[in-house]
Amino acid sequence: MKKVTRITPSALALAMALISGSALADVPALTVSGNQILSGGEVKSFAGNSFFWSNTGWGQEKMYNASVVKWLKDDWKSSIVRVAVGGDESGSYLEDPSGNLTRAEKVIDAAIANDMYVIIDFHTHHGEDKKASAIEFFKTMATRYGDKNNVIYEIYNEPLSVSWSNVIKPYAEDVISAIRAIDADNLIVVGTPTWSQDVDVASQDPIDGTNIAYSLHFYAGTHGQSLRNKAITALNNGIPLMVTEWGAVNADGNGSVAESSVDAWMDFLKTNNITNLNWAVSDKSEGASIINSGASAEGNWSASDLTASGTYVKNIISNWGTEVASTDDDSSSDSSSDSSDSSSDTGSDSGTSTGDDSSSSDSGTSTETASCQHVITSSWSGGFQGAIRITNTSDSTINGWNVNWSYTDGTTITQSWGATLSGSYSATNLDWNGSIAPNETVEIGFIGNGNGNASAVTGDVCQ
Repeated sequence: MKKVTRITPSALALAMALISGSALADVPALTVSGNQILSGGEVKSFAGNSFFWSNTGWGQEKMYNASVVKWLKDDWKSSIVRVAVGGDESGSYLEDPSGNLTRAEKVIDAAIANDMYVIIDFHTHHGEDKKASAIEFFKTMATRYGDKNNVIYEIYNEPLSVSWSNVIKPYAEDVISAIRAIDADNLIVVGTPTWSQDVDVASQDPIDGTNIAYSLHFYAGTHGQSLRNKAITALNNGIPLMVTEWGAVNADGNGSVAESSVDAWMDFLKTNNITNLNWAVSDKSEGASIINSGASAEGNWSASDLTASGTYVKNIISNWGTEVASTDDDSSSDSSSDSSDSSSDTGSDSGTSTGDDSSSSDSGTSTETASCQHVITSSWSGGFQGAIRITNTSDSTINGWNVNWSYTDGTTITQSWGATLSGSYSATNLDWNGSIAPNETVEIGFIGNGNGNASAVTGDVCQ
């Protein structure tokens, strides 16, 4: 649609960014090299959040606003978000194109204003039946955003158990052709059979073209080593992967956080430099939602607003260790792409990692120094949420850490995340957060009963 003299969503997002002090600089282009996705020519992975279905009347369209995006960037340190533009069922883009586009653009514009990457997802399980609508949608998106390096096109969310070569690939080739007629180079991600799990099948018959990657989806309570084995096959066959959607719970969106499985998955993604986005920015009453029902739809969430999944996932994202560099800034913000930890899985999770496996995360091996603090982030009658924050104050990367503290008032910890906890109390890094670059902080989170009067934090890296 031709723009006339009016205040567009992009202009409004720009104004908000300037008011709030955001940089609104160009971000590095994402490109494909072999089985890796590069940011500005460097191997990097990013962590962030997927919004829920955008469908009108489904209850989560309220989350599609600039305030939530900025909160995720500032408080969660998210570097990438995903708009899940509903292509199925009631209230979808097919029924209400104007409403779905308007709310999607709010998030896209806000991500661009906050120097984040943003995935524009046609969220459907039946793309081959809706190809004309998908083409129309992506032509509109490419026309509006094709000149922005921030933008990634995800052209098919989760195909069902249909043929890759005879159904999904022909659909993808037609949609890609329509996008490439407008936008010659932004990254395109293609869904794979069986809810974007059969990446190994896609790798046997890849799509010809440049800057094309493939979706891998998992839910940690349901999927484990067998799915990672599929990913390893795909990587070894030379295709790049992006986890455009993952959950910390079961595949049906419910259940408790599968902590050990999540940690194994994060080790794998870190090792193989795979960008990932958690499902979902939502207050729907289900385990996968990151905030509790009734929490603000504008961000500004306290610890008590977060679900168990939200609490665990926030710790992962905020400690992922990479930021989106600005092309206006000569300094690189990467702190993890050149040091990947070996997986803790008993299976073969090494894939074709380009990481430096010599950067061991075994505790007690580092001679670097850090500031180690115990903090209480929120409290209530009889309990609190706290954290141990380890900030590398040296000029060299810390590889592996162990910290210790105790309580003088009988406080007990009932739940923790981000470390292996033992005794009263000792915490050792997990594989994915053992590396701390200079001036970066790793945070261990926990829930405690008591007042949380703690001793000084000591450890092998603490000053």
